[in-house]
Amino acid sequence: MQNVTPMLARKDDRDPEETSWSFPGGVVGFAAYWFALAIPFLLYGSNTLFFFLYTWPFFLALLPVSVLTGIASSLLLRGHLLWTIVVTVAAVVCLFWLLFTLLSGW
Repeated sequence: MQNVTPMLARKDDRDPEETSWSFPGGVVGFAAYWFALAIPFLLYGSNTLFFFLYTWPFFLALLPVSVLTGIASSLLLRGHLLWTIVVTVAAVVCLFWLLFTLLSGW
């Protein structure tokens, strides 16, 4: 017979499951998208609406990109909400402004 020592399974020895930080990041990305969408209206007024009338598919395509940016920054920053908000808002506003200037100068 083999020399085997039985060990009891303890719950303390298990690795704790890592918390998922994707939902707060997605919410931050969604809110950052609407914040970035409001900036051209604040700067240029109601004429922006006519510009968006023809270019709305491009700006609508930034919505999932913004949510994914929020999720990625939240995962990379390991759930630090304040830093996630700062990084996501800065990235989404830069992406939005880059697309806006590209289309308006075209």
